[in-house]
Amino acid sequence: MISEEHARHIASLSCIHLQDNEARALAKDLEGILGYVEQLKEVDVDRVEPTTHVLPLKNVTRSDDVKPSLAREKLWESAVAHAKGCFQVPKVIE
Repeated sequence: MISEEHARHIASLSCIHLQDNEARALAKDLEGILGYVEQLKEVDVDRVEPTTHVLPLKNVTRSDDVKPSLAREKLWESAVAHAKGCFQVPKVIE
């Protein structure tokens, strides 16, 4: 059984400030979640292989093809300042 005190403690660990009625509702919700977890413990998963996702996903990547880029001279035209092949920007960290 999740008490209001437990619910308040869990909320404080999460930096959540609760009103009285919210603490009661949270305790009830947490109790329901724990009840559902108990139901899941009863499911037979002996023959089920562990997965990272319910769908068979694969990483979608593109080929890394070399393509022409903008000429440096063109880039420097839009730069406020540049030196030695790099953009110069104002110092932001002291």
